[in-house]
Amino acid sequence: MTAFTEVARDVYVLRYPVLDVNASLVVGADAALLVDTLSTDAQARELREAVRAVTSYPLTVVNTHHHFDHCFGNAVLAAPDRPIWAHEEAARLLGEEAARLQRQWYAEWVTADPDLAAGLAAVTVRPPDHPVHLEATLDLGDRQVVLRHLGRGHSAGDLVVHVPDADVIIAGDLVEEGAPPSFDDGFPLEWPETLVRLLELTTSATVVVPGHGATVGPAFVRTQHADLTTLEWLIRDGHTDGATVDEVVTRAPFDPDATRVAVRRGYAELSGRVT
Repeated sequence: MTAFTEVARDVYVLRYPVLDVNASLVVGADAALLVDTLSTDAQARELREAVRAVTSYPLTVVNTHHHFDHCFGNAVLAAPDRPIWAHEEAARLLGEEAARLQRQWYAEWVTADPDLAAGLAAVTVRPPDHPVHLEATLDLGDRQVVLRHLGRGHSAGDLVVHVPDADVIIAGDLVEEGAPPSFDDGFPLEWPETLVRLLELTTSATVVVPGHGATVGPAFVRTQHADLTTLEWLIRDGHTDGATVDEVVTRAPFDPDATRVAVRRGYAELSGRVT
């Protein structure tokens, strides 16, 4: 069974092998907070076993954003009377757009990973019921956890989970380790500034939990911010100069496939087709 690893006092991370995605657990004096719930019912049941190996406290759930690998386990992991928190846009998408997204993700994965696709199709999506506009503070008994929307980046509804007394930031897919950032629903012209706001919350010793991959520190986030800033200005200059997408891709710091998506998204935003 996949297990949690303690990364700070009573803060744990489970790095799940499918999609290398992270789920985080914050334990207080009389309650616990689970950040992200994996992709399928089967994965969520495995995650629940790992949680119960650490704590029996009732769970409050937070989704860092609306993508399936961070929230499709909600119905398994959140008891009917327990809250699920997310940014208001993530909550809207998982409510109003859930059926469309479920069909879309099934189609995207059915060839590459039929088992995952079947699991996605079988999920009963439970949307978050506690939306966050900019900030909310949750009390776990002897510690507080702050949920913050610092701006758009990986998605329109990214939520950062800050555990101040442990100096931990759970960043979701605003920070990626082991793979390039994903821009499919992203905002490459805004992402760098969002990371500036994230870095303002850090100290030299802060543990940053990315959405995927190994835990990192502020130095890693600063490097990713620099690369995203380079990409932002390549997109802006390319749009002004009338450069093709592929001309921008050749100069960018990320791999061509990820960059191609980012440039198209950025060009669409600059042309008023993405708001």
